[in-house]
Amino acid sequence: MYHTSNPEPDTAIDRTVPEFPVAQLSDEDKYFNSYKPPSYLPRIEDEVRSFIEFHATTSGKPIALVTSGGTTVPLENNTVRFIDNFSAGTRGATSAENFLENGYAVIFLHREFSLLPYSRHYSHTTNCFLDYMTEANDKIEIKPNYAEKMLKVLRKYKDAKESRSLLLIPFTTVNQYLFTLKSVSELLHRVESKALFYLAAAVSDFFLPQSRTPQHKIQSQDGGGKLVVDLEQVPKFLSRLVENWAPSAMIISFKLETDDSILIKKAKTALQRYQHQLVIGNLLQTRKKEVVFVNSKGEEKWIRLTPEQVEENLEIESLIIPEVVQVHNQWINRK
Repeated sequence: MYHTSNPEPDTAIDRTVPEFPVAQLSDEDKYFNSYKPPSYLPRIEDEVRSFIEFHATTSGKPIALVTSGGTTVPLENNTVRFIDNFSAGTRGATSAENFLENGYAVIFLHREFSLLPYSRHYSHTTNCFLDYMTEANDKIEIKPNYAEKMLKVLRKYKDAKESRSLLLIPFTTVNQYLFTLKSVSELLHRVESKALFYLAAAVSDFFLPQSRTPQHKIQSQDGGGKLVVDLEQVPKFLSRLVENWAPSAMIISFKLETDDSILIKKAKTALQRYQHQLVIGNLLQTRKKEVVFVNSKGEEKWIRLTPEQVEENLEIESLIIPEVVQVHNQWINRK
């Protein structure tokens, strides 16, 4: 089996592109005052507010905001063409399941139609979902070799729903993502240090300002057979999240590299720039087998699957999340 979506490792990241500057308060004001929020945002805010209030007053669970999947940059208002940050959402969806199993409530801010907790086991597999079924006596049945695993997944899914522990919030464009992230972050201030941000989404570095976005589909005969797109940098809002949107929460970001000699350095640089608590670093080639935790003190901790665990198809997120929970507990109890 091969996957055409995987980039060549030696060309995955262009080192000639400099680091973008940290967003300042003026950048935040300019961006959010210049662009319209999604029309559905008030409904999301109502859902999130109710979810947070329930767990703050009833369940007492800590709340993890897990972001997952990639954002798009539309090239037209009536969008036919767009630039996409590819991410199936595997790490985010798998991590969300493990947060739920470790006693968290989860707000899952995800790219619409990307992988979701629990349904991910069957929605994007190489086998068609119908291959798990068979027909007997004019009724559908689950094949015996799949039934036990499917029952376990079903029970976990039903438990998450019945306990009101999982809230699914979709996005598609980078604009939708940023407006939603800001709103949810400010609402999570209600639970202060019991809020955890696990930022696994692949967020666009560039966007097309609305003032330069055509209303209708770009015509192929326009522009002399060429399409030239002039993009702007998306402000790096992680610093605003740390300082203004959710100053009491614990915030975890990810750093993906292809060169192992610079991974730790880049993780430490991110911590210095944005002043958050933890970076989880991983290499493109080995991200499903090992990651490294780098904290604000510069300390490193590697988490690796053993050969036996790899053979058993153990997901590394089942090791990552318990470690994250320990770090978050220390953050909650630090005072």
